[in-house]
Amino acid sequence: MLVDSHCHLDTKRFDADRAAVLGRARDVGVERFVTIGCDVANSARALGLAQAHADVFCSAGVHPHEADKAEPDFIDKLRALAAHPRCVAIGECGLDYYYDHSARSTQRDVFRAQIRLARALDLPLVVHVRDAWDDCLEDLRTEKAAKGVIHCFSGERAHAEASLALGFYISIPGIVTFKNPGALHEVVPLVPDDRLLVETDSPYLAPAPHRGKRNEPGFVRHVAEKCAALRGVSVEALIAQTGENARRLFQLP
Repeated sequence: MLVDSHCHLDTKRFDADRAAVLGRARDVGVERFVTIGCDVANSARALGLAQAHADVFCSAGVHPHEADKAEPDFIDKLRALAAHPRCVAIGECGLDYYYDHSARSTQRDVFRAQIRLARALDLPLVVHVRDAWDDCLEDLRTEKAAKGVIHCFSGERAHAEASLALGFYISIPGIVTFKNPGALHEVVPLVPDDRLLVETDSPYLAPAPHRGKRNEPGFVRHVAEKCAALRGVSVEALIAQTGENARRLFQLP
């Protein structure tokens, strides 16, 4: 089962051809999509898409970029969305010190609150982290995060090892196909078989040979192909393993 474990299907960039985008992905074998919430309104739209398509599931969360805009009752609103069976995770949430669109202290408060919500609901976390690894890992440990995924992994080997030690999965984006993939070519082979996921983060970060274009969930196959090559396994085996991992983490049918 080929799964795009992280995409943004509700984005306006898909408004003109969303049905065709999903159709193209299904045509290349994508069987499940997890569309991700980044604020309360966006999470509600993601849930609407999950309700409309049998193969689409969603998360509910507040992205660190949106932390400053979070209303006092945002956790109650996320809890209500997460009560729906089509909502399979909390997030994406986390810390982003690269852009600093929200105050760092607010990012951490909003992140910690979502870690606690995920624990209370027994749902996995979808974690975004950029240039904030020390604080992110500290918050996950302090709040006793139970399970989740570091999405769009772009850290170093030590960050991967620390995330795995916490019981988290590692999700590989299209960056792995770039000419300058950072440490991903070192990280991908070291992730245990049962902790690896693949994603597009579409419409962002299109993999080669589509780099520079709008990303689509169907392009997750390119990510799977590159990961398979790096791990020395067949594409079919990589797809089967990552699909089973996504099914297990998100409790997909």
